[in-house]
Amino acid sequence: MHSGQGIAPDFMAKMRPMNLLAFDTSTDAMSIAVQRGLSAAPGAGGAGAAAQVWQHTGAGGAQASATLIPAIQQLMQQAHLRFDELDAIAFGQGPGSFTGLRTACSVAQGLAFGAVVPVLPVDTLLAVAEEARLNASMAARDVVTGRFRVLAVLDARMDEVYAAYYEFNSGLWKQQNGYSLITPQNLALDDGWAMAGNAFAAYGDRMPGSNAIRIHALPTASAMLRLAPALLVAGHAVPADQALPIYIRDKVAKTTQERLLEKAAA
Repeated sequence: MHSGQGIAPDFMAKMRPMNLLAFDTSTDAMSIAVQRGLSAAPGAGGAGAAAQVWQHTGAGGAQASATLIPAIQQLMQQAHLRFDELDAIAFGQGPGSFTGLRTACSVAQGLAFGAVVPVLPVDTLLAVAEEARLNASMAARDVVTGRFRVLAVLDARMDEVYAAYYEFNSGLWKQQNGYSLITPQNLALDDGWAMAGNAFAAYGDRMPGSNAIRIHALPTASAMLRLAPALLVAGHAVPADQALPIYIRDKVAKTTQERLLEKAAA
């Protein structure tokens, strides 16, 4: 998502419910969700019922390559949906785990090719921000406007975090200043901003804003479902062969020599 662009998760209420599949494997947790919106599943009240969501969580990262597709198939069966009945297939495009991003992108492409449906790449840090917004206490919000400002951070390993600043105001998300790959102590946080993500256990005492509200949040598939309708209307869906992950780190591992030098320096 480009800086300054508005994304409205509440747009769902203004549109017909969609059939959507969303999944993310950018962290150590795998998250999958299927939404059935065009008609209800058998025994759920008949056509016209509110959208239903089926969810699954499991081990992410490299482990997801063996379990993602079977878990997706199981959820689709529970929702009584075929892949060609989906409005889109959404995946967490990054930033995040190099292997996890490649897994999610390749699975989204393969399923979309076979079903002839569009692919929707979703910013993982935006999904973190949206998950935090849903779970934030009122203390994290402007009580007058409902504005919510959050620095989303994901552990990037190698003593760094992926970070981006987001503001939710008047039903819209806006990203500020793009993405960063940065050491935790070099993050900046102004007053009135919350922090959200999965990096607090590893780097909490090195992060700014010791008095700021901190919300543990991951890029869940359910957050992606809430974001998806507005992203689709905004034209973010792409054909399967054009779906790409977002990598903001060129180097994904340290050499043996670099590790030995760091050990010697320590």
